[in-house]
Amino acid sequence: MVDEPTPKITPQRVAQHAHVLAAPKVLVVGAGIGGLVSALLLANAGAEVTVLESKAESGGKMRQLWPGAGSDLGAGAGQGNSPMATSPVLDGIDSGPTVLTMKWVFEEIFAQVGAHLDRELNLTQLDVLARHAWSADQGGQQLTLYADHARNLDAVAEFSGSAEAKKFNAFCQSAKSLYQALEGAVIREAQPSLTKMLFSLGPKGLATLSSIGPMKTLWESLGSSFNDPRLRQLFARYATYCGSSPWSAPATLMLIAQVEMDGVWSVEGGMRTLAKTLERLARQKGVQFRFQTACRDIEIHQDRFRAVHTESGERIEAQALVFNGDIEALLSGSMGSAVRTKMVQRASKKSERSLSALTWTMRCTVREERFQLDRHNVFFQNNYFKEFDDIFNNKRLPESPTVYICAQNRGVDRCGDRGLDRDLEPSATASADNEPIFCLVNAPATGDTQEFTQQELDQCETQTFNLLSRCGLHLERDPQRTIQVQPKNFHQLFPSTGGALYGQATHGWMQVFSRSNASTPIQGLFLTGGSVHPGPGVPMVAMSARLAVAIVTEHLGLTRR
Repeated sequence: MVDEPTPKITPQRVAQHAHVLAAPKVLVVGAGIGGLVSALLLANAGAEVTVLESKAESGGKMRQLWPGAGSDLGAGAGQGNSPMATSPVLDGIDSGPTVLTMKWVFEEIFAQVGAHLDRELNLTQLDVLARHAWSADQGGQQLTLYADHARNLDAVAEFSGSAEAKKFNAFCQSAKSLYQALEGAVIREAQPSLTKMLFSLGPKGLATLSSIGPMKTLWESLGSSFNDPRLRQLFARYATYCGSSPWSAPATLMLIAQVEMDGVWSVEGGMRTLAKTLERLARQKGVQFRFQTACRDIEIHQDRFRAVHTESGERIEAQALVFNGDIEALLSGSMGSAVRTKMVQRASKKSERSLSALTWTMRCTVREERFQLDRHNVFFQNNYFKEFDDIFNNKRLPESPTVYICAQNRGVDRCGDRGLDRDLEPSATASADNEPIFCLVNAPATGDTQEFTQQELDQCETQTFNLLSRCGLHLERDPQRTIQVQPKNFHQLFPSTGGALYGQATHGWMQVFSRSNASTPIQGLFLTGGSVHPGPGVPMVAMSARLAVAIVTEHLGLTRR
């Protein structure tokens, strides 16, 4: 037997060996929820990760505002998101996502990196999902939905009669079956297609899908579910959770009802605490964060990602890039003409933008007469169709807006425990001073093409707060403690979007299959965020990051290490 000669050690062999062992470098552009989860999971998989964020801190749309904390904050109309040093006692007010659902998504993400969600965050499941009132009866009849199904049946029966309660029960069963059928086939699937979905559903799932009429709009389907127009209106509202119109969104969006029934949680310190916790865990894994570092160009060579060029002129090379921004930034050329050319070649027809919003973040005096606030509250006008006709067809602020209010101090106490049972008859004199309130109405995503006049803004504001008063809730506002944010401000915060807060609208029953997934025509460039599959919303964006990371790690060979 002849011994094999020992390989000669050369500088070339040393370099090759070092290349094999070196952690691949990955850039993440954007520190929203998608970027944060991507960075955390990639670092956990062994990559050397750097996050580039144009803003001063992480969180993206998951941000807080401090009304009354300083004149420059208010003058910025939502541009600032840090408390002024002169007002350290003020708590920030959630002025983006205000609700955490699908808790299991984050439980799985935290477990994947060796952490435990309930140890890292103080979460409280809310007993009350939301309170609802209608202007038609001056808020005299209200419907509160709970986390407990039996309690909901009693509430609906009292509100609309026993026959409608039976219909509500059937609706909930359908929503649950639909969610169970589509979670694996669509939400967890990296590249959903109609063929894959039909194969995955099986006979039972197909029967569920067929029973709701998948080619119907959500509004049409709900007409078969309820006789009471108010219930139809209430559950049609779920289309707006992904920035869409109930008259164009597919009936499958009724599954969002099950998402809420499965649980709604509050996060102590606000939703921004979730972002900060993900950032902290990522730093512990070695992720480097570079804030106030805007990306102006993505360099590619022979259809392969090479580097990022920042606005300051710096060139940063990496083996992969995860882009946590709206896909429109790539399609519009904001990240360079070369990337635009490749992305447009693969893009389907131009999609309709999702909803934007007109919001008021404020500290005000709350007087409760016929309506008593909980954490989440919705106030409906009479002419529901007109709201969406104004926004999507006429591209104007709605004359009859539906109003959402988050009163983040309600529902749980300041220590995170459950608040007092608020089912008692509201007091005609109940009031709270200096209460943090976030108020939102839907608006068209035209922040890059039109600027609403002061008269238009004032008219919408008047309609908004008059509706609250008619329903028995009075908010005494101080302009010095109110920050208004409109579509043009959201467009400035999130360029290339026009202020759209949910990517593209979910209009048409095939739209779920046309949404871009994590991969792109450019090798080494991957996508995450609300504008890509599986869509908008905090847990869905986190899921998009998990799907992106699975592809990135395979691309880099990290799964084989």
